[in-house]
Amino acid sequence: MTDKVKVATVSLAGCFGCHMSLLDIDERLAELVERVTFDRSPFTDKKILGECDIGIVEGGVCNAENVEVLREFRRRCRTLVAMGACAINGGVPAMRNSFSVRECIGESYVRGIGVEDPQVPDDPELPLLLDQVHPVHEVVRIDYFLPGCPPPADTIWAFFTALLEGRDPTYSYRQIHYD
Repeated sequence: MTDKVKVATVSLAGCFGCHMSLLDIDERLAELVERVTFDRSPFTDKKILGECDIGIVEGGVCNAENVEVLREFRRRCRTLVAMGACAINGGVPAMRNSFSVRECIGESYVRGIGVEDPQVPDDPELPLLLDQVHPVHEVVRIDYFLPGCPPPADTIWAFFTALLEGRDPTYSYRQIHYD
């Protein structure tokens, strides 16, 4: 019996929809776990990332912690995949790029509706916000891009199947055309 492929996943600045779409491969999950072992992932709750064959990143990069996590994934994963619109182009989180961080913080914490005692959080444990939200390829080298918001389960399955069979993933027009 051959060793299983080690896969790790992470969600940065996004909605977690790509992970939910991965779960939507439904009964094919059983076939997938026959071929892969999940390392750090919300599916395993492992906190420490080991050496992995494939790393999947969803979400854009909006703070210093995201940068650190993404760079660690790049170091530890032989193949790194940007999954979904937020990872590929910043997605919805990048809508804040039209404003300064100061304006966003002010709108969220000072001028927000129903705020009785407005104050900006200053806990040193909070990650430092970047001036802009970045797609992951602006921070590290990415090997594959899996488009969608989120990518449909069938597209995720086709992608994984190709990678596990040693082929470069390709997508039919139907798999990446969104109406």
